[in-house]
Amino acid sequence: MNQIPLVDLKAAHAEVADDVRAGFERVLANTAFVGGDEVGAFEREYADFGGIAHCVGVANGTDALELALRASGVGVGDEVVLPANTFIATAGAVARIGARPVLADCLPDSYLLDPQAALDAVGPATRAVVPVHLYGQCAEVTSLAAALPDRVRVVEDGAQSQGATRDGRSPGSAGIAATSFYPGKNLGAYGDAGAVLTDDEELAGLVRAIANHGGVAKYRHDVPGFNSRLDGLQAVVLRAKLARLAEGNAARRAAAARYDELLAGLAAAGRVVLPVTDEGNVHVWHLYVVQVSGADRDAVVGKLNAEGIGAGVHYPAPVHLTEAYRHLGHARGDFPNAEHAADRILSIPLYPQITADQQQRVADTLTHALRA
Repeated sequence: MNQIPLVDLKAAHAEVADDVRAGFERVLANTAFVGGDEVGAFEREYADFGGIAHCVGVANGTDALELALRASGVGVGDEVVLPANTFIATAGAVARIGARPVLADCLPDSYLLDPQAALDAVGPATRAVVPVHLYGQCAEVTSLAAALPDRVRVVEDGAQSQGATRDGRSPGSAGIAATSFYPGKNLGAYGDAGAVLTDDEELAGLVRAIANHGGVAKYRHDVPGFNSRLDGLQAVVLRAKLARLAEGNAARRAAAARYDELLAGLAAAGRVVLPVTDEGNVHVWHLYVVQVSGADRDAVVGKLNAEGIGAGVHYPAPVHLTEAYRHLGHARGDFPNAEHAADRILSIPLYPQITADQQQRVADTLTHALRA
């Protein structure tokens, strides 16, 4: 059976294989395995790509978010507001600091953090709000930041938004942002990697120190820290892929527009709800997520998978309905928009190299699955 994966990492590698091989040889020749010229070059290039002053490469996206929160002053006993519908790592980064995740609902159409719900969740112990830029488009940050008390920082979770903008601004330009370079991201490494982005030189320096055992010089430890550093081999991969990221994001937008056309009939019949792009957003389509109506979503996913279509669910349970965060004291019904989406959403294959014929097959198979 001809498989259509959810993400085609083999096709992505084929495009950069020669560049990666040459870069690995440079790193091996120089034995620059931790830090080094490749890491420094990637940090400069990625900062320039997003129009941000500072990029600090770190070991993974979860560390990046924890580091951004710590540098923003979040500590033990503080509260951090975040959306109920996000990957569990958003809450995990908060919990690792010893802070308490406080959940807010999402908007019903874009699934992005509801700014008013976030503001309503702010309390006396709140130290930060984390808007998650979900599926490839940015949550509202500017008006949210303006409405927050001065003691509350905005820390953006940009793990799914490499290249995305909202009203012309990139994640990090409003304060500080974290991102992930997990292999399946629009800009993916060959293992775990991440970065913190900010225009604030002092914040960038603090992140760099915390991620290097508390100091930027060997055996100098100015603040409590830990080890979270981007390695030279991953930087090589990221540099090679970064050179193609704008083109790849444009291809994703074209593929998303094609799905909109192919699935228009199902949408008109009320069988699916197509994704919505918020006004002002330049979407980079990390995922193409639809809602299925009047059908067992998990059964539909199973039918797609049985036909070789790599469908998935991002995410099947909101944070408050996971066992790990049951202690927050919530129950089903507390965040109705997040719960409604979690019961109905599914992601279908989308990547820069996907062909029109493959998308036609995905659409036809989804149509059959919904009618069966």
